[in-house]
Amino acid sequence: MYLPILVLGFYSFNQSPYSATWQGFTLDWYRKLFSDDRILSALNNSLIVAFCAVGISAVLGTLMAVGLARYKFPGKSLYRGVAYLPLIIPDIAIAVATLVFLAAFAIPLSLWTIVAAHIVFCLAYVGLVVGSRLNNLDPHLEEAALDLGATPVQAFIKVLVPQLMPGIIAGCLLAFVLSLDDFLIASFTAGSGYNTLPMEIFSRIRTGVKPDINALSMLLITVSAIVAFIAEFMRILGERK
Repeated sequence: MYLPILVLGFYSFNQSPYSATWQGFTLDWYRKLFSDDRILSALNNSLIVAFCAVGISAVLGTLMAVGLARYKFPGKSLYRGVAYLPLIIPDIAIAVATLVFLAAFAIPLSLWTIVAAHIVFCLAYVGLVVGSRLNNLDPHLEEAALDLGATPVQAFIKVLVPQLMPGIIAGCLLAFVLSLDDFLIASFTAGSGYNTLPMEIFSRIRTGVKPDINALSMLLITVSAIVAFIAEFMRILGERK
């Protein structure tokens, strides 16, 4: 499973502009990435989308998880199923549905339509991780805070949120990686001139995979692996505490 990644990393240091033959070790392809305006612009777009989508999803996902775990209301089971539906629906279906919705309301495609589409699935992932963390907490701590004179808002901010923070951070990191790596949804909802990094990579590999794309792919894999490791570490640390 990891052999293709190792081969990709090996050829990202290949001096030859053609991946088929090895002509020596070089870091030129990595240096070239940081002087490529199109790559830097696509990276900037991807980071804007990821940070905005994750920031909004962190707030809404936490509130959704707390509401589903702590309160009872009509249609709760139905809402829970709908809220987590993006976890199992294929990305292509979400992409097409979002595009049809935007077209039906004549909403022009732009960078912010990508953000809106990414919030849909980021929200589900943040809510799922925070909800699993919430199930391991003692609800009597909030009741004790209320008995001691705290308002419901104070109990939420000062008692519940600090306990949920490992889960919130882990969920945000996971959603950040998924948003940064997404191609299908972004390609359907992006406006003209708003390429994200995966879209830029796809547009270049249609004419053949070059070493600079190998280098970029290795950087993406490395960053994604580091963020996923931190997210899992935060989740495990939170459960132990």
